[in-house]
Amino acid sequence: MKRLFPRALAAVLCLSSLPACCFYSYAAENSALQTAVENAIPTFSISEEYGPGALLSGLGQYTSFQWYLDNQGTFLLSSLKQKFSSINYAYGFPHNNPDAVYLPLPGYNTAGYENLMAVPGIDLNIIPAWELYDSSESEKREVVVAIIDTGADTSHPDLEESLWTNPGEIPGDGIDNDGNGYIDDIHGWNFYMGQASLCSGNEDSHGTHTAGIIAAKRDGGGISGIAGDTHVKIMVLKALGGPMGIGSPESIIKAIRYAEANGASICNLSLGTTRYYENLDQAIRDSKMLFVIAAGNGDNGGNGIDTDSIPVYPASLPYDNIISVASLNYDGSLAKSSNYGAASVDLAAPGSYILSTVPGGSYAFFSGTSMAAPMVTGTAALLYSYRTDLELKDIRQALLDTAHPLDSLDGKVLSGGMVDAGAAFGWQKPQE
Repeated sequence: MKRLFPRALAAVLCLSSLPACCFYSYAAENSALQTAVENAIPTFSISEEYGPGALLSGLGQYTSFQWYLDNQGTFLLSSLKQKFSSINYAYGFPHNNPDAVYLPLPGYNTAGYENLMAVPGIDLNIIPAWELYDSSESEKREVVVAIIDTGADTSHPDLEESLWTNPGEIPGDGIDNDGNGYIDDIHGWNFYMGQASLCSGNEDSHGTHTAGIIAAKRDGGGISGIAGDTHVKIMVLKALGGPMGIGSPESIIKAIRYAEANGASICNLSLGTTRYYENLDQAIRDSKMLFVIAAGNGDNGGNGIDTDSIPVYPASLPYDNIISVASLNYDGSLAKSSNYGAASVDLAAPGSYILSTVPGGSYAFFSGTSMAAPMVTGTAALLYSYRTDLELKDIRQALLDTAHPLDSLDGKVLSGGMVDAGAAFGWQKPQE
């Protein structure tokens, strides 16, 4: 169990100027850039089928730009940036809300990255896991992953077959067929606006990007999701929205309860705050789901903070149903903006310059622990589907026990390493 943080420190952090109703995602951004982003996210015409990475046959058209799948040391940031646009739009720390969390500040965390060399093997080691999963004739477990975030573009071609569908609801009839209090909740629910619509456009880029990392289809699309769309489905629960990606803790809690009541077993939370909310704490503590949570993206100077000393919630909650995730660069170094903590952060995963889906059937790259968390979520979902002999608590333990050690993570995260899907697939539960 992770170290329990003193409530006295949490109380001090609560005495801030952030209104109690506000809860921020790592999608926060300033209004000026939001205006530019709202104009359009372009659909990119890419003349070259493959990028600078390994040529993974039978997968998405742009999979070779997904360096975290099979890093051969050939990834070039310049090649990615020539082909795709960034919608990592946290260009200004919201100083009027000092507890806000946000995507890494490009002015700080990209300095010198153009010359950063990719290092072979700094990846998820997903290929052997996929081979085992695809070749196995054993029955797979059907897994539902709840994404509590901004909304997601459920019409994106890479995501259409990845969606959880409520079996008790009839689409578009305006009736609460299953009597759960939500009308036409076909693929999830919008707790931010109190309606069935799950995508309002570009403000839902963050959630769409997260969804693609976890469960975009693995063949015939643009990118390849870690868990694919066959036995893992995503439940879209919009709890954050607007130009600053704000939501209330009450909306998060309602989404957690909805997810569990409707069969989700794993929940991705790429959001956070330095404020402690007891009701959110209790909702996560009492849930039977496994929560994978972004560790956070540093201070207003773009420097990662030690969350052993300054906790970020809910990632720093000390419960055994949480995996807190830091962000790695493609050379194996801890991202400059990534939070860390030898006791409070469990492991790391790729999180820098991650290509994934965005609204409008398009693709773009983000950076941050918001991207690292769904790497672990997707791996956990794939493993849970494959290893039907394991419980959720075993999935967490398997990922921590098999983390690939890196010198850069020694003393920075509890496991001392990055997620290793291939090793996790071979994990054996200790004899009791």
